[in-house]
Amino acid sequence: MGDPFILQYGDGYYLYGTTAGDGFKCWRSSDLVNWFAAGEDGYAYRATAESWGGRTFWAPEVVYYKGRFYMVFSCQPAKDKEFGMRICLAVSDKADGPFKDMRAPLFDNGWSCIDGHIFIDGDGSAYLFFDKVGAEGDAWSEKAEGYLYGIIYGVRLKDDLSGTSGEPVKCLEAESSASWELSKSPGCPRTRCNEGAFVFKREGKYHITYSANYYADPNYGIGYATASAPLGPWTKSKDNPLAQKDTFIGVSGPGHNSITESPDHREVFMVYHTHADANRPSGERDVNIDRLVFEKDGKMKLKGPTRSSQPMPSGAK
Repeated sequence: MGDPFILQYGDGYYLYGTTAGDGFKCWRSSDLVNWFAAGEDGYAYRATAESWGGRTFWAPEVVYYKGRFYMVFSCQPAKDKEFGMRICLAVSDKADGPFKDMRAPLFDNGWSCIDGHIFIDGDGSAYLFFDKVGAEGDAWSEKAEGYLYGIIYGVRLKDDLSGTSGEPVKCLEAESSASWELSKSPGCPRTRCNEGAFVFKREGKYHITYSANYYADPNYGIGYATASAPLGPWTKSKDNPLAQKDTFIGVSGPGHNSITESPDHREVFMVYHTHADANRPSGERDVNIDRLVFEKDGKMKLKGPTRSSQPMPSGAK
């Protein structure tokens, strides 16, 4: 499963991700270790003949807001093969669904966009982060001079999440000075991508984690930035990447993360995917969960990627 997202709610956890061609499957756990299928026939969301989206269902995330659960995701319509990706919103009274379309697409500025993420600030205000994607010239040939791009934008949402309020603000884009963010590996297109945003607030400071490079490149990795306001301006950490390949232990392309806490809220965990076969990077991916720590100076550090047994999360029964 790619693009894993974990919602901690009540006495358990719900795991969603890019899993099926017609929607999103769901698993439940009480300890972040043992997982069991949840939802209707294992699905939290399943497209119907009446759904706007009909194919390419990617990167679901769920937020609990004002008594209901909202799922944001990206997809394409079934009937128009030339139409790009759009962000959609579905709603449910239960964390494992069934989620029903609420607004599809949630907005349309004429952009192809993916990787929707909803952040609820301490005052209850809601923000949507997403990735505007496209291409400049030829990015695929051996002598390509063009590139694929991914740029993270943020925008305030209406109080009922039914649409955007104001114009999107550019938050993060790939920087030429950060070589790990640019894909130049053989067999991969030229890319300048920042994508897969996840935002949280800690000790008065806003943090955003993101993925960079190309999803099928071994050098795909995770970085982070900080800001004093939800929409930035954002400053990338000089210690990036936060997670990167480790071929010695068979780790390739860590990326697209979410963050959750242990059952007793004493530990923080990063949930992310890696290539299922480190020797053949592709869209086939596995879920990883590793500890995320904050040093005294506020810097983030991932205790991983790991491939060995780890202690149970604190508070797990």
